[in-house]
Amino acid sequence: MVKTSEITFQKKIIEPFLNSIQEFSDKNAFCINGEFFTYKHLEASISKIRFQLIDNKDDIIGLIANDDLETYASIFALWLDGKAYIPLNPTAPVERNQTIIEQADIKTVLDSSDDLQLFKNAKTVSTKNLKSVGLNYQNILSKEISDQKIAYILFTSGSTGVPKGVPITRENLAYFVNAYSDFGYKITENDRCLQPFEMTFDVSVASYLLPLISGACVYTVPRNVIKYMFIAEILEEQEITVTHLASSVIKYLRPYFEEIYLPKLKYCVLTAEAVLYDVTREWSERCPNAVIDDLYGPTEDTIYCTQYRFVRNGENKHRNGVLSIGKSLTSGKVIILDENGKECLPNVQGELCLAGKQLMQGYWKNPEKSAEVFFERDGERFYRTGDICFADESGDIMYCGRLDSQVKIQGYRIELGEIEYHCKAFLKEINAITIPFNNVVSNTEIALFIETNEQNIVIDELKEYLYSKIPAYMVPTKYYFVPKFPLNSSDKIDKVKLKGVIKE
Repeated sequence: MVKTSEITFQKKIIEPFLNSIQEFSDKNAFCINGEFFTYKHLEASISKIRFQLIDNKDDIIGLIANDDLETYASIFALWLDGKAYIPLNPTAPVERNQTIIEQADIKTVLDSSDDLQLFKNAKTVSTKNLKSVGLNYQNILSKEISDQKIAYILFTSGSTGVPKGVPITRENLAYFVNAYSDFGYKITENDRCLQPFEMTFDVSVASYLLPLISGACVYTVPRNVIKYMFIAEILEEQEITVTHLASSVIKYLRPYFEEIYLPKLKYCVLTAEAVLYDVTREWSERCPNAVIDDLYGPTEDTIYCTQYRFVRNGENKHRNGVLSIGKSLTSGKVIILDENGKECLPNVQGELCLAGKQLMQGYWKNPEKSAEVFFERDGERFYRTGDICFADESGDIMYCGRLDSQVKIQGYRIELGEIEYHCKAFLKEINAITIPFNNVVSNTEIALFIETNEQNIVIDELKEYLYSKIPAYMVPTKYYFVPKFPLNSSDKIDKVKLKGVIKE
């Protein structure tokens, strides 16, 4: 058991990172768009950016999140001096980034682009083509920087259309790194690790940070590629050993499984969406030597908070085809509460609520939203996830869906996941998703989207199958064929775009 005095940002992140720079200076830290950069290159870039900001008094800095060395170096330059970063997607509408800048009162934006983005009331600083400079890193180890200071703020979509800020402290991130070490992953300077996520999505932090504090090499995914195909190629060609993947990516790769074989892959984390058992079982055959974990967690609880390890050649827990999300990590606590706030008995569904050292303090300058989702219980502060779950007798948690994905039809409360489970059973390996919508008289109906180019699926036969499995009011009333489901920047299926297709 690690002493809490040892779980600090300095001990868990700064010191291991500086060790990587010093001990593995000539080893590769990054492969970006086919170009390799050593830890010595990374150190030089960090030093130049720190020097550029030497007189900057801002605690929170905006960062245009490009896929280049300067962007990653900027993060560590800020962390080394006790500052926080807010990633801004360079492909997002300028208006959205401007809204974030105003909400966070950002005065400085770091940008490595050739064509700098300019914002109202904020100074844009170019991090490209800076002059070389040497900075002494020894003074960093003696700096007193509070772990209550913010490490980063991610702005996620808000129900009002205004992004809401999730501030993660240095302490939150240190406890995440400590909990991650309990998985037993042995990442070394010889590992090759994939970072396939947009940096405005929190799993990106795990994908670049954990390798860099271990001296490993991070391989990134360019924006101008077909992501899932590029991932398949780089996993094989570069013999990637460690990867975090959105579960939607392996669903996209499923038709190509026969062509994929990854014997060098040691650790594969599946995350971001519900992980399907049957797809995971087939995927496990393509990476025969990999430990496969289903890791769950909202951004508010610092990336991951539960873990379920896939069992090869054995029984795996799943419900409606969705793999269990397992048990809480060591730095957290998980409870499931019913509508009356009472803790649910085993196998009884309720809302998943989280507490612990990884949990943020509250939304950025949004006390009203914070009050909606946080509550006190037995002296502990909990967060309502909005996820419907239950725990079995051994404590493994089964994910059932979202509170907002439970809909009422003809007075009956139903789970969309149950409908999807039976649809997928009929469709075999074809993916499908349900979207609720209001008809012309404002009653709720269900639309089914089927991910396929094939038009030989007989909807009448599918309906007949569904009528034999579920009540009539749960059977979808509209059906759409989509060649590829659209994804948002977090690699999750973009349900908003799909809903826009539905004709009442």
